Amino acid sequence: MAKILVTGMSGTGKSTAMERLASRGHRAVDTDTDTDTDQWSHWVTLPDGSTDWAWREPAISDLLADHREGALFVAGCKSNQGRFYPQFDHVVLLSAPAEIMLARIATRTNNPFGKSPEEREAILRDLANVEPLLRATSTVEIDASAPIDEVVQQLEELARTTL
Repeated sequence: MAKILVTGMSGTGKSTAMERLASRGHRAVDTDTDTDTDQWSHWVTLPDGSTDWAWREPAISDLLADHREGALFVAGCKSNQGRFYPQFDHVVLLSAPAEIMLARIATRTNNPFGKSPEEREAILRDLANVEPLLRATSTVEIDASAPIDEVVQQLEELARTTL
């Protein structure tokens, strides 16, 4: 019944890892989608008037509480994810050098984020400012510059040793 959060910056392979884990029979939930009908995340207005793409806390609470069998992998990088850390067995940070992340973002077709110069600048700012915070609160870090199958194997091994 392992519950594992997979987090990291854009371009580290979270969505691809979730796709591979799901194809191998695991429950894998990618919360980084950006649609008006997304069941896991939504836009919120912060006290300073800015907006943030945050988890729908009741939906995430239900997802974690209702999980009873096998491994559950949840991927995302949200400002409110820390509220749920106690409910996860592991918080895994996928990390990769900036040049690898930007190269992946430039060629990916499953997510339009990061195509504009402004978005790429934001990704580099997040790498400098947000990734250290994620590193400080993660229980495991995986080098996501490795081939995706190696990353997925490490995630599966972590789930096996937690079950």
